[in-house]
Amino acid sequence: MSETKNRGWQVTLAGTGINLALGVLYAWSIFKGAIKGSIEKGGPGAFNWDLSSLNDPYAICCLAFAFSMIVAGKAQDKIGPARTALIGGLLVGAGFTIISQSNSYMAWVLGFGVLAGSGFGFGYSAATPPALKWFPSSKTGLIAGIVVAGFGLAPVYIAPLSTWLLGSMGIQNSMLVLAVAFAVVVCGLSFFLANPPAGYVPAEAATGNAAAKTAAKPTVNATASEMLRSGKFYILWITYFIGAGAGLMVIGNVAGIAKKSMGSMAFLAVAIMAIGNAGGRVVAGVLSDKIGRMATLIIMFVFQAALMFAAIPLVGAGHPNAVLIVLLATFIGFNYGANLSLFPSFSKDYWGLKNYGLNYGLLFTAWGVGGFVMGRASEMLNTQTGSFRASFLLAGGMLIAGAVMSFALRPAKAAKPVAAPALEPVPQGMFLESFMRGWADFLGFTPTTPRGVR
Repeated sequence: MSETKNRGWQVTLAGTGINLALGVLYAWSIFKGAIKGSIEKGGPGAFNWDLSSLNDPYAICCLAFAFSMIVAGKAQDKIGPARTALIGGLLVGAGFTIISQSNSYMAWVLGFGVLAGSGFGFGYSAATPPALKWFPSSKTGLIAGIVVAGFGLAPVYIAPLSTWLLGSMGIQNSMLVLAVAFAVVVCGLSFFLANPPAGYVPAEAATGNAAAKTAAKPTVNATASEMLRSGKFYILWITYFIGAGAGLMVIGNVAGIAKKSMGSMAFLAVAIMAIGNAGGRVVAGVLSDKIGRMATLIIMFVFQAALMFAAIPLVGAGHPNAVLIVLLATFIGFNYGANLSLFPSFSKDYWGLKNYGLNYGLLFTAWGVGGFVMGRASEMLNTQTGSFRASFLLAGGMLIAGAVMSFALRPAKAAKPVAAPALEPVPQGMFLESFMRGWADFLGFTPTTPRGVR
């Protein structure tokens, strides 16, 4: 028993370490600032980009990250987490090597955007599933929160490290150092990732009524096609889109917002916000194990919406208070981080672990699309209005809508002994029907025909 417990924590810590390396994504604002400075300075060897395209490698990276999770999830289910993470480490190393040798726009889109983004997806997808399989369902939120906290916590060291490297070695040499470091760390830790042996059943820590509840839950191992016929998938996708998009919108601009009051020390706001980001993943995971995923998500969405509305007068001030800006960014990061532990846990609860990699990969596309769409919308609104007011209003309104939608995400009911009629497959493309079934399930409505039986 002690050996299996230790192995579970070994896998958990290895996954956390991999995410600590891959979290360089959140330090993009530091890289972007250095590239912008090079463009403005000019001269031999300087970057020669259009300023309006500065964020393109980051936007492409988010999309590549999200959609590579589908392929990586399938790979994780088929070839195991170790090999999948190894591929991720090699892709990230290759991507950063390319951008270390060139300052061209296309090289950075390919290197940072496509290759590194895909590497993030492969490494990230391999970190959480094996850790969850070693522990009982009563610890799903806790373990998921710990593993993904590494990704959120990464800017605490990457932001100051990148600032120092860029200042002392320049952009190209800094990227080469990071290429070697990330490849070694991710590839090295990948060998510590392992699924439990066949037939392994984690000891349930809960006792009494808690254990009875766990035993009463039906065992579900849904395929991707079965998941896509579920109304809850579409509700989860939209709420994930909202929660992730609103958070990434602020994360992508926090350095610029903080620069007004903190100057060259603005990177500290990025690093401190990362602590909130990581903390939100662990706290939300633990809280959701206690009070449920749905309740936790609603609390986080309402809290995040309140912060977005509170940000309007603060950011709109001519000289915003630095302490309040950091606190605001930290709490927004905290709520954003909660999404990254809640939605993996939702995925396991609803559709099981057998096909978890592919299933969560499909759900995770909401993260990438949300970051891309909300980031672009925010950039357009900021350019048109000259302030962040419209962006925060949009995000706050969407978060309120997300909180309302989250009421449909009740836990799956325990299986009943009475045989239920066979499910009739939902035709492809019938999104509205699937979506409405999720709400019908929430409201307790049972159709009279076999289709849609809960």
